[in-house]
Amino acid sequence: MAKLTAADRANLPDSAFAYIDSKGKRRLPINDESHVRNALSRFRQTRFESEAAREKARSRLLRAAKKHGIVPLGFFDAELASAKGEIEPLPEGEVTFLLTDIEGSTPLLYALGDDYAGVLADVRAIIRQAVLGAGGRQVEARADEYVAVFEVPAEAAVAAVDLHQRMALHEWPGGHDVRVRAGIHTGDIDLTDSGYVGLTVHAAARIMAAAHGGQTLVSGETARRCAAPIRPRSLGSFRLRGLEGDYELHQVDAPGLPKEFLPPAV
Repeated sequence: MAKLTAADRANLPDSAFAYIDSKGKRRLPINDESHVRNALSRFRQTRFESEAAREKARSRLLRAAKKHGIVPLGFFDAELASAKGEIEPLPEGEVTFLLTDIEGSTPLLYALGDDYAGVLADVRAIIRQAVLGAGGRQVEARADEYVAVFEVPAEAAVAAVDLHQRMALHEWPGGHDVRVRAGIHTGDIDLTDSGYVGLTVHAAARIMAAAHGGQTLVSGETARRCAAPIRPRSLGSFRLRGLEGDYELHQVDAPGLPKEFLPPAV
């Protein structure tokens, strides 16, 4: 790898670096194949100012690796090993799932182009911070979808409120209003080698799909297990696509968040 001189480094555009901190210091050059490989090896040794900054740098680095035809298997292995060391075993039995996705993600992708990857990284970081802060655990993050699990139902509602409040305060590129919809459901589930198996997570997904951007819907099973100050407001009973019987849907309200939405999208 050819060493970058100070002059060479200064002449590179910001896009040639995976990470630029709040003071404008540019780190992890990704201007060519050799520097991308070097950045992949040094990524875990780099100190980031926030989880959002780390996720944004990770996305930029992986895009650069794809551009240069690099398959970063060792990088993924290191990331997975790190995560396994930080995350406790997932709970089973009666648990509460929180599912989210970005409202209108496809039009947003068209509107933002290359900037969408950074937005997705910020959204994931915001949700992850809210989930971990409330005592939950990440199960899966795929595309714009996020799945978390909680042992205490009210903690899932607290996490949802927190993530909506963080999203509302965040400055999004181009003045876009980026919002997520959230669904929460409590029930029994089995944890197998291939992950969670059972109706509970499917019901949580259908409840999330019925919500609108900026809104959190919870099932009656979750609402009945929530204690003050979380008191979900009943919206009535609804038939959810693909599920038998009616489901009570409740809305979680909180200061600073919208309270009026269209009826659930069932």
